[in-house]
Amino acid sequence: MANEFLTSEERYLFGEGTFYDCPRKFGAHFSRQGSTEGFAFTVWAPHATNVWVTGSFNQWRMQEFPLAPLEDSGVWSGFVARAEPGDLYKYVIQTGEGDILLKADPFAFMSECPPGTASKLTRFPDYAWQDHLWMRKRKRKNFFSQPLNIYEVHATSWRRHPKSDLSNQSFYSWTELAQELIPYVKKMHYTHLELLPIMEHPFDGSWGYQITGYFAPTARLGKPQDFMAFIDRCHQEGIGVILDWVPGHFCRDAHGLGNFDGKPLYECGDHEQWGTYLFDFARNEVRSFLISNALFWLETYHIDGLRVDGVSSMLNLNFGVIREEKKRYNSKGGEENLDAVAFLRQLNQTVGKRCPGVWMIAEESTAWPLVTYPPEDGGLGFHYKWDMGWMNDTLRYMQTDFSERPREHEKLTFSMMYQFHENFILPLSHDEVVHGKHSLIGRMPGTYSQQFAGLRLLYLYQMTHPGGKLNFMGNEIGQFIEWRYDESIEWFLLDYESHFRYQNYVQTVNRLYLREKAFWLQDHDWKGFVWIEANNRKQSVFVYIRRTGKPKEQCLVLLNFQPIAYTDYRIGVPEKGRYRESFNTDAIEFGGSGQTNPHVRKTEEISWQGLSQSLTLTVPPLGGIILKRYGKSQKEK
Repeated sequence: MANEFLTSEERYLFGEGTFYDCPRKFGAHFSRQGSTEGFAFTVWAPHATNVWVTGSFNQWRMQEFPLAPLEDSGVWSGFVARAEPGDLYKYVIQTGEGDILLKADPFAFMSECPPGTASKLTRFPDYAWQDHLWMRKRKRKNFFSQPLNIYEVHATSWRRHPKSDLSNQSFYSWTELAQELIPYVKKMHYTHLELLPIMEHPFDGSWGYQITGYFAPTARLGKPQDFMAFIDRCHQEGIGVILDWVPGHFCRDAHGLGNFDGKPLYECGDHEQWGTYLFDFARNEVRSFLISNALFWLETYHIDGLRVDGVSSMLNLNFGVIREEKKRYNSKGGEENLDAVAFLRQLNQTVGKRCPGVWMIAEESTAWPLVTYPPEDGGLGFHYKWDMGWMNDTLRYMQTDFSERPREHEKLTFSMMYQFHENFILPLSHDEVVHGKHSLIGRMPGTYSQQFAGLRLLYLYQMTHPGGKLNFMGNEIGQFIEWRYDESIEWFLLDYESHFRYQNYVQTVNRLYLREKAFWLQDHDWKGFVWIEANNRKQSVFVYIRRTGKPKEQCLVLLNFQPIAYTDYRIGVPEKGRYRESFNTDAIEFGGSGQTNPHVRKTEEISWQGLSQSLTLTVPPLGGIILKRYGKSQKEK
């Protein structure tokens, strides 16, 4: 039975690094021997001298059910007749030194709810999907010409039940999140939901980034089918789902992948800063494991994209290395991890072939070239890259005192020097509201009302700048405290007018972003962006145009980063005619002072900022304006 379950050809492909259906053959699978039902177990442990499987089906007797080696492949297999769905289990591994290790199944589809560490028997995850229309459209869409506005969520702290004396488990289940989170995302007009890692992890404080169960959705929130139903519901409501995925490192917990059979197997060393093990990308079987895992979430769970965590740490051999004597160098004498480069190219090419319409997103914080270029052109093959430079420059500028902003003017213009070198997403993520960095509104200088005005201005700047958008939960209600993984967002703040109005503002801007094609149709090309005023450092004013190629769709954006209103402020415009203010961050309804431009403005034949036509406006303090041409363009008459 075991030899038939994992064929010699599959074992060969696994050892070659190209067996991409590992979860269908490795791990625990419901099976039959003759008329007897049970589970077949398959595990990779090449350094082991003996392997057994034990669990609740045999009262955890350690050496009752031995597995047999499959020739010299390092793979062990066996069948347990008594095992049933719901039983807990682990592998008992005897090392070459005679030590006994108890390990969770690397390919388990379910896990015991933490703090328990066992794997749980279940059939291969299956579900009666109702998202057929979404999946068909996904294959045909050109996602680079679609709006992209991502709401980033940590599923176990978006909203929580009050803790009771009976239980500290206050998490919302996937069923409850489907009832509350999905309608909220839709109401706020986000296009996508991005989830911090939901794979099984032992420590809540790792936020999911230190994983033990790569194929198991965390048991904290329900069963695999519950998570599938959640994704299905997202798709039926027109919301895409992106998962954070962590192929660079894994946790050191004794039941996990580390020293799995008594020796380093999945790992090639330590990550000193993070206290984790680094995956060994030079090992073929590890590449089979990881690429199979990526495909598992994309194909079995219908995930729409993977945001690959810590790509910089993968590409640099010495990322996070503290001691000089621990530094490593590649065969060419450089610090680039050539095996990681090859792995990422193989990963992205494989996903592209098997999962058309799915995105791969790199969290890459350095100037590594060609991240979003095809491997055949020397690139890594990702579709998008987080623009960490934009994020750092923008937040440093926003927390700068108003009097010092003229000195920092280039922090808001520099991004356009490289904007179209890659396909970027602009992230204001969970990483920016923790560890003493302050919340977004907590970074804003000035009075209470000026902080909210600054936050409104920051959001309009992000939403009108080229590139996809990402915001972490809590940003949209102006939460003052940093994010805390072990408690809910402070939803009670919406009882206060300023926070309620700010949430309404975010909802309105998100709807505006979807409506105005100029903000996303040509997001990755200079054709979609034109500077009008980039050098007014004295007044900290920026003016630019977003466009689609159709004059009536273009939007003129003005941003004032000083707490000073300017009257009769002149700007150049591309065409003669009448312009109306279609949006103003200083509107009373958003909590502003009401310094708007309610009347249509006519152009004058006064050359300004290199344009033959211009007009004047009232510019609100710490405010942003969007202007649109009123009536037919000269080119359309």
